[in-house]
Amino acid sequence: MVFSSLLFLFRFMPAAFLICYITPKKLKNLALLILSLFFYAWGEPKYIWIMIVSILVDYTCGQGIKHLGGRKSWRRVFLLASVFINLGMLLFFKYADFFADNLNALFGWSLPHTGLTLPLGISFYTFQTMSYTIDVYRGKVEAEDNIITFGAFVVLFPQLIAGPIVKYSDISRELKERRINLPQIQDGIRLFIMGLGSKVLLANNIGALWTEAESLGAGNLSTAAAWLGAIAFSFQIYFDFSGYSLMAIGLGKMLGFDFPQNFNYPYISRSITDFWRRWHMTLSSWFREYVYFPLGGSRVSTGRMYFNLFVVWACTGFWHGASWNFLLWGLFFFVVLVIEKRYLLSTLERHRIFSHVYVIFLLILSWTLFAITDFSALGAYFGRLFSFTGGSDWLYYLRNYGVTLLLCGFFSTPVLKNFYQKYLAEKKWLTTILLGVILVLSVAYLVDATYNPFLYFRF
Repeated sequence: MVFSSLLFLFRFMPAAFLICYITPKKLKNLALLILSLFFYAWGEPKYIWIMIVSILVDYTCGQGIKHLGGRKSWRRVFLLASVFINLGMLLFFKYADFFADNLNALFGWSLPHTGLTLPLGISFYTFQTMSYTIDVYRGKVEAEDNIITFGAFVVLFPQLIAGPIVKYSDISRELKERRINLPQIQDGIRLFIMGLGSKVLLANNIGALWTEAESLGAGNLSTAAAWLGAIAFSFQIYFDFSGYSLMAIGLGKMLGFDFPQNFNYPYISRSITDFWRRWHMTLSSWFREYVYFPLGGSRVSTGRMYFNLFVVWACTGFWHGASWNFLLWGLFFFVVLVIEKRYLLSTLERHRIFSHVYVIFLLILSWTLFAITDFSALGAYFGRLFSFTGGSDWLYYLRNYGVTLLLCGFFSTPVLKNFYQKYLAEKKWLTTILLGVILVLSVAYLVDATYNPFLYFRF
């Protein structure tokens, strides 16, 4: 499905952008709304009604809060209605079967499965629409009176499926008054191609190593091969998700929108605290603004602050999927961040090499916990990581994926970005050639390859 989605995107983009460019100013948001609904319906036709419901519910709640400004109780009713309906749909589609399985196992019940597939992007657009209603309630943004404009915000196709999470306040000005010029389009094309290359040429190729290691099972791997597999997944999830985010930001620029940055070279971090300032930045910002701060943030007693962090990281882990390993993944970071806050941050700042080794080691462990949902397989894989089991299989993986591993390591640092800004930014012809090569290689890979997962589509 994802393979065909990318090819469909290439077929969809020229016509979609042409329509957006030639449509009169007053009708641009209507055109964007219709195109976005069509894009979503092509990939997930049976769930298009969810998008319509999201638009109608949050538009109505925003209007209710706006026009009942003097009646606090009614304002709260509309806010709670928005939160309840949005979270209710997310919980039903994403977690109903998970809760049924656990209640059945715990109490011996026979609750049936819904049998429903997860709607594409529901975790992302649910948070976006909730943030709108909450911000209207807080008085941070004006409620949008034009339902067409609001609908375009909800279903904006570049970032609809897998983020970044774009709040209404991020693009409210562009929704009403956006200008598109040639330099902006060129910058958007550059970002899109770079994101496509990250996803297709790096994430897909290194992901094949992880797929091989996982399919063989921990019992058939040496310790060195198990570590190579875990490293491969760490690179895959980074280039997969950051690549899609970069594509979305580029598409947004071509349409006149400035979406927020979502990644800032997280693997060069010197602490896990710093990592979460650089990784999935829009999600971290959302939980900080709408969960952590309302709970009191750090302006409370030490014990309460740790409780607030626990809630945030339990929610962060559970947001990623209906499986206990995701919850443990979130709580793993909670424990590490508490330890850093109390004991380690000053030490990590003083010792550069140690801090980088420390971060990478913990991240590899965390991504292993993230990648394997079956607890028995997870336990076996962790056991193999630390069993010091010998074998020569790792030589096979190095021979086949060594260059890709080196390229992933290099491109996960800002070395190339700094070099480009210093030496190549003014040489437009050379930039054009390099982007053309990346585009041709990426399209050739898409046409020829069958392995093309988008890891974050399932969230």
